[in-house]
Amino acid sequence: MARNLARARAGIRGFDAAVEAGFDRIRGRRGADHLFYAASDLGDFSLVWMILGTMRALRSDDDMRAALRLGMGLVADSFLVNGVVKSVFRRSRPPWEVDRPKRLRRPLTSSFPSGHATSSFASAVLLSEGDPLWPLYWAVAGVVATSRLYVRIHHASDVVAGAALGAAIGLAVRRVMPLPAHPGRPGVFGGQSPPTVS
Repeated sequence: MARNLARARAGIRGFDAAVEAGFDRIRGRRGADHLFYAASDLGDFSLVWMILGTMRALRSDDDMRAALRLGMGLVADSFLVNGVVKSVFRRSRPPWEVDRPKRLRRPLTSSFPSGHATSSFASAVLLSEGDPLWPLYWAVAGVVATSRLYVRIHHASDVVAGAALGAAIGLAVRRVMPLPAHPGRPGVFGGQSPPTVS
């Protein structure tokens, strides 16, 4: 058991190191710096998801329900991730004292899992239901989650675990708080649901 645990930890460290080395090849490029540092800032306190949720809420009553559900999902996500999971794992973050082209807010919580990744993927799962803009939500989620690797605030495994946990939280909230059923509503990952047969 102890040997298997040691192997697993070594595998995670190797994965993190390999991904970090890959990101070193693109760091410092002006376009990438602008994109990922802006995405990291917008992901703070789920700001980008509040903006997107508000924009959706303005379209119709159904979209208002979806936006309210998003807000409740983000509260649940924050409580579970920041209040429970991070306090259990208490993983150290990558070194903070590195050269960065832009200023960032220094997080005070544990590194595992990435809160930006959990909130982003939970939000993408929730907002993508019934919305033709679903590719946008998934693209934003991917960029925000990836930004935490680029700016050296999380390990790769933090982000992967955060994305998986966030998607699971989003699916759980969808099950507990379903939206009104509509034929042809896009599914979890954007695909069209089959028409209802009476």
